[in-house]
Amino acid sequence: MDGSDRPLADCEWRLIREESWSGPMNMALDEIAAETAADGGPRTLRVYQWDPSTLSLGYHQDPDTVDWDHCEAADIDVTRRQTGGGGIYHDTHGDISYSIVAPSDDLPSDLFDSYHLLCRPLLDAFDRLGVSAQFAETEQPAAYAPSCYLRERHPAHDVVVEADGTERKVSGNAQHRRTDAIVQHGSLTYTVRPERHLAVFSDEVDTETFRERVTGVDDHADVTRRETVAALEAALEAWADASEGTWTDDELARARERAAEKYASDEWTKRRPGRRESSE
Repeated sequence: MDGSDRPLADCEWRLIREESWSGPMNMALDEIAAETAADGGPRTLRVYQWDPSTLSLGYHQDPDTVDWDHCEAADIDVTRRQTGGGGIYHDTHGDISYSIVAPSDDLPSDLFDSYHLLCRPLLDAFDRLGVSAQFAETEQPAAYAPSCYLRERHPAHDVVVEADGTERKVSGNAQHRRTDAIVQHGSLTYTVRPERHLAVFSDEVDTETFRERVTGVDDHADVTRRETVAALEAALEAWADASEGTWTDDELARARERAAEKYASDEWTKRRPGRRESSE
C-alpha cells in the first residue's frame, strides 16, 4: 500500500525524549526499533546525543578517510551507520540527532515522497524556532566527499537555511530501507564547530570551506540547545500524535548485545567498501 493513504496518527507511536548513548548503542537502538516496529510493536520517534563524541561513517565509507590516531587521542568513538553518505562528527552540544522508525507498509514506497513525509516534523521544528529552513533548491558540488556536510547537496533530504543569497546546510537526513521497516535518522547542527568536525578525517580540509557550506541553529535564532531539542520533540510528538515512551528491558538488552557484537567491532567499523553484511 502507499503509506500516504494511511494517517500516521492511526498507528501507535512512542516518543523517546533525548537520551545519551554511545555511538554503537545509538546505531543498535535504531536497528532494534526497526525490529520492534516490524513485529507489530510501536513505531518509534527518538531524539538522542552521542556520548562520548562519535564519528559515524557512511555505510560505504572507506576507513582510510578516518584519522584513527586523532580519534583515539581525543576519545572519539567511531562506528558505521546502516545509511550511506559521508562521515558526521557528533558531540553532545553541537549536534542534535533524531530517528523515525516505522514498518515499510506505513510509508510511501517512493524515496522522494518518503523523505518529504518524514522530514515534515523536522521542518516544523525549525519553524517553531523561527529558523527559515527548507529543502535544498540549488545544486552544489562536493567539496570533500568523506564528510557528509561537504558532499554534493541533494534536494530530497538536505535541509538548508538561506542567508545573503547562499544556502547553507543545517541538517542531513538518510534512510535505511529494510524489507519490513524503514529507519530515517538525521542530524541537526545546533552550533557549527568546523575544527572539531574536520579533525576526525585523514585529509586536511579548510575550515572556511566548512563555514561557507554549513550553518547552525544558533546562527539564526537566540535559543538554547535545550530549547532546540524541546522544539524538535514537540514537532515529532504532534506530527504522529505520539505518546511518551521508553525502551523495554528486552530491547535494551538486545541493543547492548547488538552494539557489542556489531557496531563496536572492527569487522563492521573498519570494513572496506564493497563488502556487504552476510545477513540483515
